[in-house]
Amino acid sequence: MCHLPVEVEHRAYWAELEKLRLESFGSAIWYKERTKLWHNKNLRTKELQVGQKVLLFQSRLKLMPGKLKSKWSGLYIITVIHSNRAVEISGSAPNSEPFIVSGHRLKVFRDNTEVCVVEELPLHARHVVT
Repeated sequence: MCHLPVEVEHRAYWAELEKLRLESFGSAIWYKERTKLWHNKNLRTKELQVGQKVLLFQSRLKLMPGKLKSKWSGLYIITVIHSNRAVEISGSAPNSEPFIVSGHRLKVFRDNTEVCVVEELPLHARHVVT
């Protein structure tokens, strides 16, 4: 009894599977690189400045019950910006102790003191020609 055809077929099957695995690996790397390029292109850079009002992201809040609690806390003022994206902030109270956090955990606080100029456009009734 000769097992040669079965063995050749078995090796051809595994060779084909190896080829598919290598192709899918290449596709996965290509997909990962393209996704990273897209993400980096659409990433917004934060323009943080000393004296700016910011909110701090509370990552530990996820463990607490209550869906409606905000993950952004306080009103802090930036006192120092370090070169490694670390930011020193202090509370809005005058006697609050400053502390250092990652700049990625901060969001610029927008209050209603910013003036926005809105141009008024008059609406004209359309004349229908019959």
